Order: sequence, then C-alpha cells, then structure tokens
Amino acid sequence: MKSANKGYYEFFCPVKTIAGEAALEHLAFELSSIGCKRPLLITDKGVVGAGLTDYIHAAMDSAQMEFVGTCDDVPPDSSVETVAAIVAQYRKLAADSLVAVGGGSVIDTAKAVNILVSEESDNLAKFSGAGILKHPLKPFFVVPTTAGTGSEVTSVAVIADLAKGVKLPFSSPFLLPNAAIIDPRMTLTLPPHITAATAMDAMTHSIEAFTCLGKNPLSDAYASAAIKLISENLIATLQTPKDKQLRLKLAQASTMAGIAFSNSMVGLVHSLGHATGSVAHLPHGMCMSIFLPFALEYNLEQGQGRDVIGELLLYLAGPEVYAATPKEERPEAAIAEIRGLRDELYALCSLPRTLSETGKVERSQLKRIAELALDDGSIIFNPVEADYEDLLKLLERAY
Repeated sequence: MKSANKGYYEFFCPVKTIAGEAALEHLAFELSSIGCKRPLLITDKGVVGAGLTDYIHAAMDSAQMEFVGTCDDVPPDSSVETVAAIVAQYRKLAADSLVAVGGGSVIDTAKAVNILVSEESDNLAKFSGAGILKHPLKPFFVVPTTAGTGSEVTSVAVIADLAKGVKLPFSSPFLLPNAAIIDPRMTLTLPPHITAATAMDAMTHSIEAFTCLGKNPLSDAYASAAIKLISENLIATLQTPKDKQLRLKLAQASTMAGIAFSNSMVGLVHSLGHATGSVAHLPHGMCMSIFLPFALEYNLEQGQGRDVIGELLLYLAGPEVYAATPKEERPEAAIAEIRGLRDELYALCSLPRTLSETGKVERSQLKRIAELALDDGSIIFNPVEADYEDLLKLLERAY
C-alpha cells in the first residue's frame, strides 16, 4: 500500500461563496464592487429553456445592471470552436467580465474563454497543462445549475479539440472564479435522474477526497460534511423536489465536495468513470454512482486502511449506527450503506447500479475501458495500485 506524507499538505480555496435564497440578488453588487460594468453571460439552451436565466436577469434588473450580451450555445461537451465563438463575442461587445450560469460544460467553457480574453490570444492549446498561466484573469462569477460537479470551486477545465480528437486539460489557480453563487432556485427544475446522478458525483468527490492519498485535515472536514449532507438529504429531495432548503443542502454539499477534491484529488472511481465516458458516452455522474462501491471494495481487498473506509460509516449512516457497529465491521457496513442508497435511487428514478443496467455498455468494451483507465491521471492518487488485469476484473464485477 502506498503512503502519503502526512506531515505536509497544501490547501487553497480563495473563491467567495454567496449562498442561500436570494443569493442571485447579490451578483450585481459583486460585479460593481470590482468595477465591472459590461458582464457577458455564458450559458446553454437547456438553462435558458428551463427559465433559469430569467431569475438572473430579474436580479440584475433590480440592481439596475444588465448583461452586455448572452452566449447560450454551449454544448454538453464544449469544444475549442465553442470557446472561439464566445471569445469573438466578448471582444465585439467590449465586455469586461464573465458570468457563467450552468453545469460543468458551461463553467469549463467560461474558464477557457477567460484564458483567451485575458491573455489576448486565440490559441487555446498553448495554455493547456498545469501552471502555464502566470497572471490573474478577468473578473469571473459562477452560478451552478447542477449540484454535482463542484466546478465553481475547482482550478481545472477540460475542452475538446474536435479537429484533433483530443481533450485539452487546463489547471491553474487563476481559473478559479471570484465568487460562486449558490441559489436553490437554480436546481429546482432538475429532473429526478439528473438530481440523483449529480448528487452521486458529489458523493464520489467527497468519498474519494476522504480516502485517497492527498487527503488532509482540511479537505477531510469539507468531504465529511458533504457526505453527511448528501446522505441525509438526497432521498428527501427526490421525494419533495420543490423544497428549496433541501435543494440548497445538496448544492452546498456539491460545493464542499468540490473544495475537498480539488485539494486532495480523486482516485480509481474517476479513472474508471472518465474511461467509460470516453468509450460508452455515459454521463459522468452515472459512472460515479456505478463504480463507487466496486472501487471501495477493491481498495479494501488490496489492504487500504480499513479505518478510513470504516470512518465513512459515521457520515453515511449517522452516529447511532456507527456506535452500534463493531469497529471491524464498519468498512463493509459503509460500503453496504452506499449500495443501499443506490438501490433506493434505482427504485426512485432508475439510476443504474451496474454497467449492464445502463443498456449502453457492451462487455466487449471493457478491455478498452481498462486500458484508458490505466492511463488516467486520477489513478495515481488511489490508495492502492491497480494494473490492467485488476481493472478488468473490477469492470467485470461492475458489469
């Protein structure tokens, strides 16, 4: 088993969080307080169609501020071409700041747009990688509309270069927005299966942050709080989807999970999920939900500290169950709680528990998924190593 240097760690999250009912009404003040007068709105057709931008415009109107323009053509997997089109609009409209309203693709797109408008460049690939950016970027604010990705508090982005058939990764603290605005109105219209899948994405961020090599006391605090919030509120949210307080709790959990994993990294679940998404085009949150218990079981079998997985039971099931469960049984009990939650989600909204239940993954694809997962950067932070044969066996179990 690998070991991390527990005597040293770094933790960084300078993003201001503005949360709660009427959080949107603070956006105009945040913009004007740093001299922004011509913000450009970046979003997608789904967000506009759901009426969510109406709340944004109303909040801005009440403060006598308006957007200089709106770009709503961001696709589910953003591309270099999408970024270039928005950069052209930014320059044409002489915008001075960016507001991203949407999920992970919209937020990543806005981060990439900010690179080019700030660096006065048209070559996005030039900035791909870690630590390439050396200067602060233009003012940038994020309003997430899903409670899952945590992109509003992460220093990374991924944009597809369709012509070359590759995905360009970006990593820099300068990609972090000035503020994340967490308003429950933004997630009220999420359908049940997306609510469940995105919440399980956040759950996976939290659990991997808590169990992977980069864990530290500060990331543990955020991760454990997020696990508890999701465990206590996800099923209730699906049963009463219009409850703003429940929606807010899931949204806050997603943000806390984002802070946790951006400081401690993720592991095997994400390696498998990224690979499966590439090969079978499954939604990321669905992949996370499928692989989470299988990866934890693998880590346990390979000798990962039982105490760490056992401690998850406290946040997944509460102090009474934790205290009543013998210490040696807690790791398996924690994984059983996750499986139980997935069973409930399957019953409520048909969120798949196995690859075969998705109806979109062929057994013949498992070898390719294993190959890609082995080359995924997340696997480096998994507490125990896995080779190709290990991954193939795990995928067979998950099938």
